[in-house]
Amino acid sequence: MAKLALYNMEGQKTGSIEASDALFAAEVKEAVLHAVIVNHLANKRQGTQNTKTRTEVRGGGKKPWRQKGTGRARQGSIRAPQWVGGGVALGPKPRSYRYSLNKKMKRVALRSALTAKYNDYAVYVIDGLALDEIKTAKIAALMKGLELSSALVVTADADKNVYMSSRNIHGVTPTHVGAINTYDIMKHGALVLSKDAVAKLEEVYA
Repeated sequence: MAKLALYNMEGQKTGSIEASDALFAAEVKEAVLHAVIVNHLANKRQGTQNTKTRTEVRGGGKKPWRQKGTGRARQGSIRAPQWVGGGVALGPKPRSYRYSLNKKMKRVALRSALTAKYNDYAVYVIDGLALDEIKTAKIAALMKGLELSSALVVTADADKNVYMSSRNIHGVTPTHVGAINTYDIMKHGALVLSKDAVAKLEEVYA
């Protein structure tokens, strides 16, 4: 069983807990990690870029000069792609970059990401990661105690107080087990989990 360091809300180490090897001692499959992260970024793209073709650019209704006898190349419109101010020949148009990967691949990538963080000694489990009120200073004090500047803070379920207290801290992103993804894990320097979140991850993904 993998052993995870256990900390209190002040960032002081209080012991350790055992966690599933399926999550924190799995084989790190870099190719799968890469494929899932590229898929995540592609699905986030808005695809709203747009360029005008020669039919959409204003003007150019009149033929600039007669077809023959001028010594110049024949031209049909001053809004053709070769003219300054003309339309774009093969420019981007609004489109969707979205594509899907199978669930098994995503689960393998998630396990690989968790293991990669564990191998880098960047997984911190907090005993009692909960707040009675929205208090950014408490999460900031926790990050300072753990000496972290970049972290993904994960609770078992959506926790409004933890979310609202974390979201304004630079480098810190709050989430919960139901919304966790490979990209966010790899993007941040460390993974801060509540003790309940570890149990729920094992229940869902192990």
